[in-house]
Amino acid sequence: MKRREFLKGAAVSGAGAVVAAAASFPKPAIAQSMPELKWRLASSFPKSLDTIYGAAETMARFVNEATDGKFQIRVFAGGELVPALQVLDAVQAGTVEMGHTACYYYVGKDPTFGLATAVPFGLNGRQQNAWLYQGGGMQVLREFFAEYNSVNLPCGNTGVQMGGWFRKEVKTLADMQGLKMRIGGLAGRVVAKLGGVPQQIAGADIYPSLEKGTIDAAEWVGPYDDEKLGFNKVAPYYYYPGWWEGGPTLDALINKQQWESLPKAYQSVLTAAAAYANTDMQARYDAQNPAALKRLIGSGTQIRPYSKEIMEAAYKAAHELYDELSATNPKWKKVYDNWKPFRDDQVSWFRVAEFNYDAFMGAMSVRK
Repeated sequence: MKRREFLKGAAVSGAGAVVAAAASFPKPAIAQSMPELKWRLASSFPKSLDTIYGAAETMARFVNEATDGKFQIRVFAGGELVPALQVLDAVQAGTVEMGHTACYYYVGKDPTFGLATAVPFGLNGRQQNAWLYQGGGMQVLREFFAEYNSVNLPCGNTGVQMGGWFRKEVKTLADMQGLKMRIGGLAGRVVAKLGGVPQQIAGADIYPSLEKGTIDAAEWVGPYDDEKLGFNKVAPYYYYPGWWEGGPTLDALINKQQWESLPKAYQSVLTAAAAYANTDMQARYDAQNPAALKRLIGSGTQIRPYSKEIMEAAYKAAHELYDELSATNPKWKKVYDNWKPFRDDQVSWFRVAEFNYDAFMGAMSVRK
């Protein structure tokens, strides 16, 4: 892909202002006067998951092509440079220039990281992008990430996820008591309120834990990735929806000093490349999940909806948790006070048009 073609494409993805800034630097300026840089990016994901891991590769490829090879980013899978769940630490310390991760992995450091990715009963993918790019989300998150010597760029979204794989059915709250479940972010604290025992496990380690019975259930992303990881071979029940991840954002994290040392042209190109990868990931999942779900069902997977009892109890527990955090954590409160009214307005608007359209189309598809 030529540099000019990439910049044009990125504008279509919603990064028009950023791309315009990058395009203001003529090709000779980048090709002749810009420095040659070789960065390392530590991913939290295994190479086998080509879509979620691949977002970082997409971003890196476009940066390379847009700068005529002057700015190169090499992507390393989880565990190759640093453990999968220590990407933020590596970026903060300057061990690597960049990382690609789900920031809710770091809610143990501060629960505010959850809002950067997804929280239970939060925003869907479109709403999340609206909050980040147009609703003030990036501004409040940039202030928060600066305290961790990092700059965040949205770089991927899976869309609403499935609700996980279970070795046994869970029909009531009683079935949640003592259930050991791999689940990320603040959702783990909600599961704990329901009586479960949350576990934080990197993607590559979920299958053996589920197979051995170390855990009773596990959530990851959705049909395309879950089929690749083989969860259907060790847990027959596949639940929906993933009420804890309506539209989780993956982030490219950049060491703050490294970011500030970049020429403005490179900052603009990197921002535009991440924005393209952000929308491209969800498009790829949306295209790949339907066929994967059909294959899973065809192989014997039994899909189940969460009961109303579990959904309502989880909703209540989640908002109790948010109120607790607002009362005790000023950083959480600052971001949450920006996020919550935006979410409430988005839900009201989507209920009018999007929900009714989707519900009608769903009903019509069943009639066929």
